[in-house]
Formats: sequence, C-alpha cells, structure tokens
Amino acid sequence: MKRIFLIGLILSITLGMMQAQQDTTVVDSVLLRQIEQEMAAPARKPEQSSPVRSVVSTNPNISVIGDFQSAYHSTARRKIDAYFNEAEFSFQSVVDPYVRADFFLSLGRDPTTGEFSAEIEEAYLTTLELPAKLQLKAGKFRMAMGKVNPLHPHALPFVDVPNVLANYLGDEGLNDEGISLSWLVPNPFDFFQELTVEATNGPLDNPSFARSSASRYLFLGHLKNFWDLTENATLELGLTGLTGPNDSSYSTSIGAIDLTYKWKPLQFNTYHSVVWQTEALFSNAKYSGESTVRSWGLYSALTYQIDKRYFLTGRIDYSNLPTSSAMVERAYSATLGWYATEFQKIEVQAKTTTSNVRERFTQATLRWIFVIGAHGAHAY
Repeated sequence: MKRIFLIGLILSITLGMMQAQQDTTVVDSVLLRQIEQEMAAPARKPEQSSPVRSVVSTNPNISVIGDFQSAYHSTARRKIDAYFNEAEFSFQSVVDPYVRADFFLSLGRDPTTGEFSAEIEEAYLTTLELPAKLQLKAGKFRMAMGKVNPLHPHALPFVDVPNVLANYLGDEGLNDEGISLSWLVPNPFDFFQELTVEATNGPLDNPSFARSSASRYLFLGHLKNFWDLTENATLELGLTGLTGPNDSSYSTSIGAIDLTYKWKPLQFNTYHSVVWQTEALFSNAKYSGESTVRSWGLYSALTYQIDKRYFLTGRIDYSNLPTSSAMVERAYSATLGWYATEFQKIEVQAKTTTSNVRERFTQATLRWIFVIGAHGAHAY
C-alpha cells in the first residue's frame, strides 16, 4: 500500500509540474504576441497640452540699439568730442489676436550737461482686426508727418535731423500722446492710398506747438499716395496738414508735402539703388490779434548705393523760423555710410551751415550704430 501511495504521489506531482509548465508557456506566448504587435504598430506621438493664449508666441521681441558719436564743431569751445549718445530698448509683441504692443525706452544723453536720463520714447497699442480696412493706434507715438518724423533717428540715412524739421518741430520731432486712425483707401485706380488722422494732447516742448491747459489739441491729417512706376522704380507723394495751439495762446497751422522716388533694379538690387527724398513745409503762426508769421522751409536728399555696403547721401537744407520769416538758414551736407549688416552701420557726415543772423560754421560727425537682439524692419 505504501508503494502504491508513493507511486501515486509521484505521478500527481509530475502531472502538476507538466500542467504548470504548459500554463506558463501559454502565458509567455500571449505576452510575446502582445510585444510583437506593439513593436509593429506605428509609434504614438506624445499628447501636447493646449496653448494658454494662442498659437503665436506672445514673448516680446527684445532689442537694444546703441548710438556712439564723435563730433567736430568749428565754433564750439570744445571743438572735438566723443560720447555715447543714446541706448534704445525696444519690446514688441502681439498681445492677442486683436492688438499689438510696441514699447521703446530711451536712455539718452543731454548735450548740454552730458548726463543721461531715461524716458519713454514710444509706447502704443495697434489694432489688428478692425473692419473696413481701418487701423487704430493709441498711446505715445511719433506722428505721421512726412518721411523723417515717423522714423527713429538711428534709421535715417544722415546723422542729424534736417534743419527745417529741427527749426519747426524740434530735434525730437512730433512725438505725442493720443490716438491715430488710418484707413486703407479703396480706390479704382492702380495705386496705394492711405489716409491717417491723429489727435494728440500737444507737445510739451516744441518750436511751433504747445500743450494747452484748455480743451485744445493738436490735429493731424496725412494722405499717402504710392505708385509702382516700373518693376524697378516707385514714387510716393504725401500731403500733411497740422493745426494746434502755440505758446502764445493762439494757433499755428502747417501744411507739408513729401515726395520720394526709389530706384532699385531687380537684377542688381543688392549692389545699386537710388533714393531721392524731399520735404517742404509752410507755416502760418498767429501770435497775437495782429501778428501772423508766414514762413517755410525744405530739405532735399539724394542717396546713391555705391556698392553692396556703401551708401553716399547728399542733402541741402533751407529754412526760416516759425517766429521769423526774415531769418534764412542754408546748409549743405554729405554722408558716407558703411552698412556692415542690418545690425551695424558706421556713418561719417560733413556739414556746413550759413545764415543771415550768425557766422558760418562747419561740423563733422562720426556715428556708430549697433543692435543686439531682434531687429524689426524699417518702414519702406
């Protein structure tokens, strides 16, 4: 009986081990098939979380623009000087699908004291989705008068602001707080038209206009007309009207015209181009019930691209003063610019100025502009 019991126990254990091995083999086969199926299937992409605001990045483009200058003045007590003129910090980005924000902070040097002070050069919002081809700008901005005033000085093809604009609008130009509404005019003719109207508080320090404590403001209207003359040439004509209070509690009105011709051949546009740019303004300033001064001024500049990186600009200036049509100032200047890249340029300008109220003087200026960070395109 014991032998029979032992034999049965051994058989039971053997059969159990065989069954367990069979079950394990089945499980292993199932797992192997699953692994093979997963390896054969295409890889699944990781799920991405939805953006919080929009697909377009709202991180601002940040840049810093440096302006170093060295200057000679024939009648100054200190004839040669070298200085860091300005550092401009820009922050630009879309806020959302409806508006864009632009901030320009300036750390500029006072030419009389040599000290630096910070100010907001521009800070404004621009709409992106208004109907009827309208665009609204609100904040502090350079007003849409002519070709030079809307640009920052470092973007100009010459070192200084033309005399007529400095005499009538100041060295900083018309840069004021308010609103600007532009309209892309639909016309049946084959050219571009844009109408801009602006209303601002009035500048705090300006030769022609002043900020009134009463409900009086500075108003501007500008009509831009743009033609493609040929595949190589364009022509732009701008008309501007300005009116606002002056520092005598009366008003000043200015009418201006700007004309720009550009030639840039399709075949050799990297090496040669020509830009002829002219602006003229006419001022009617009333300073009392019986005193009205009518005066005017203009500048005309011709820029020729000598080679890929070299530009030569000649400019003539003629100007009265908003307070005197008897004062006549004339100037002639030439500027040679080396544009290393869009992030760096060096310019040398020579200028001579004569007038009927002071002796003739000459100036020479070296300007070195450099940019770090994102650099937006300049207006065409």
